[in-house]
This record gives sequence, structure tokens and C-alpha cells, in this order.
Amino acid sequence: MKSTPTLALVMGVSGSGKSHVGKRLAEAIGADFIDADDHHSASSIAKMSRGEPLNDGDREGWLETLAGFFRDHARQGRSLVIGCSALKRRYRDQLRTGAPALRILYLHGSRELLLARLRARQGHFFQGDHMLDSQLRDLEPPGDDEAIRMDISLSPEEIVTRFIERIGA
Repeated sequence: MKSTPTLALVMGVSGSGKSHVGKRLAEAIGADFIDADDHHSASSIAKMSRGEPLNDGDREGWLETLAGFFRDHARQGRSLVIGCSALKRRYRDQLRTGAPALRILYLHGSRELLLARLRARQGHFFQGDHMLDSQLRDLEPPGDDEAIRMDISLSPEEIVTRFIERIGA
């Protein structure tokens, strides 16, 4: 009998650790990992590199691509973790079209900690205090009915362990 694959979204604003935690989670549960940033269009990357926030239209095709990854993995019976900002409920709803049983890990933290992490990054297209502030303004934090919330002041290992315990993976 084939087991049900685990489909998980690790979400939060830039600097929250989506990629780092997402990779560790994927390793821990034997899943593939996809960093959503790797699937932005060239025009969206150029826009963010200029310090311009993306709008809903910029994200539409990107979110459909990500939902397709969830859909494909579910069809193949393979587990998948995607690290994606998924700032708004409607974005998460769009991702759920590919994975109705999607498990969501919401990484949150103080602006100060997020900013410190962003300033320490090298070679990432997401730059600037105002870009973080734009994401924080757009963020519609998921409620307890939608996601498992973890503070980024915890170690990545502790976040992964607690999330796995909560979802029973």
C-alpha cells in the first residue's frame, strides 16, 4: 500500500529562513525541495534587483508553476517541500490547488532579526530595507487553522523537529 506523500510549504518574508529550513525539512522527511525564488521570471528578478516590490500580476504565473510542482508530486506519490514567501492568503489558496492537503510552516520573527539576516546575505537579488518593509506590509499572517507558526529565533533543527512532530510525518 502506497503512503500519502507529504506536501509542505515553508513560508515567510525574506530573511525568515525558508530555504535553509525547507532544505532541512525535506532531508528529514525524504522529500524533494524546491526554492520558489529559482522559478521567478527574469522580469520579476530584474524588478526586485532594482528594489521594486512585485505585485499580484507579477506573482500569478509563478504561483501557478509552484502549484504545478505540488500537483505533479502528489500525482507521482512523492513528497515535496517548497520554500516560498506566500505572503497572502489567496497566494496560499492558489498553491493549495495543487495540494489540497498542503501542510504550511510559517516562519516569523522580528523586523530587526529579519533585517540583520538580509544584510548578512551575499549575492541575493532581494535587497534593501524598503523591500522587507513592503513584504511585511503585504503579509497576511496565516492563522492557526491554516499553518503551524514557528519563531525564527529557534534553531533550524528545532523548527524542523517541532514541525514534524506536529504534522506526524
